[in-house]
Amino acid sequence: MAHVLDQVSLSKSESLQTLVENRTSYTLERCELNVFETYTESYRVPLTFNDFVITSMLRGKKVMHLFDKKGFDYFPGQTVIVPPAVTMKIDFPEATNVNPTQCIALAIDQDQIKKTIAYLNEFFPKEGSNEKWLLNYDQYHFYNNEEIAYLINKVIRICSERSKEKDILADLTLKELLVRIMQTQNLNILNSDTHNPNHNPLAYVLNYIKANLNEKININSLSDKACMSKATFYRLFKRELGISPNDFILAEKINKAKVLLSQPGGKVASISYELGFSDANYFIRTFKKIVGITPGAYQLQVASQLIH
Repeated sequence: MAHVLDQVSLSKSESLQTLVENRTSYTLERCELNVFETYTESYRVPLTFNDFVITSMLRGKKVMHLFDKKGFDYFPGQTVIVPPAVTMKIDFPEATNVNPTQCIALAIDQDQIKKTIAYLNEFFPKEGSNEKWLLNYDQYHFYNNEEIAYLINKVIRICSERSKEKDILADLTLKELLVRIMQTQNLNILNSDTHNPNHNPLAYVLNYIKANLNEKININSLSDKACMSKATFYRLFKRELGISPNDFILAEKINKAKVLLSQPGGKVASISYELGFSDANYFIRTFKKIVGITPGAYQLQVASQLIH
């Protein structure tokens, strides 16, 4: 489930300098927040920053072209990271006066990033002697999880308010945001089909969880499989992947439930039983909390999309 950011007020029409990527900037000591708005259809608009950039969509749709790869659709609830001095080429196929696109670009001082990564590698080394904390530019486009959305919203709020402490507050929030992005990338990599689970105990555990979603999986059995004490396993899992083992198990069960609910004739009670939930009501409550709607409503939504 993608977490959409809070919307920022659009510029007043008389203050617009241009209808394509109109920029409002807030410059701090170690970062610069830019809010871009586009009010007219346009294509292959270039944008380059000297610093590392975290961009996140607030409204509308863009098509982003990066690293000479095929363009991809870019919507609210999604974030893209871009290395320094790399040019983004952006299409605005649906932008109009009444349906503008709005996006933030957070440019962060390179020194700040190096210090944050060095700190993590020194004080919170990753499991495995060759594993290092780093920003992975192969994982440049992802959905916001709850923490990433919260932190980007917080940075926007800090940068745009007039407070004496805003440089310090932005500094701390950016460090946390970088950690959360790296944790999300770690999870995506270890959780991908291409990663060899035998090379990393956490990848092995993630594989095991996905293969046994119909079981009641407990932390003791997982820590045994990772050849760690329960406390070490739990701490490492949370630190490297940004999510507790229990929350990961629950998220995977709900992802599997969505697949099963999309199939014709899927019954909520039997699906909850198949996924190892103790009772259907608990499954319904959990599904609604994570997805935002009940399993029954999700089935109706899928069915109506198939009709259209």
